[in-house]
Amino acid sequence: MAADPGASTTAPRAAPDDARCPRCGGTFHCGRDDAAPCACTTLRLSPATLRDLRARYAGCLCMKCLQVLAATDPAGA
Repeated sequence: MAADPGASTTAPRAAPDDARCPRCGGTFHCGRDDAAPCACTTLRLSPATLRDLRARYAGCLCMKCLQVLAATDPAGA
């Protein structure tokens, strides 16, 4: 999930390869364990949205879902 400088650094655990997005069900590559930073670190979500996502979903979300959430999260910019 997108990083928030003021939030806990504990990220949800997801399979790094061939993960399935718990929000849309689509498959994606989770870059959490890659050598380069995961693409999700380029998105910003508000602390409230991050808390809600962590409470609602057990794993990482795909970039498509994160982009939709970031676009509709005015406090995350």
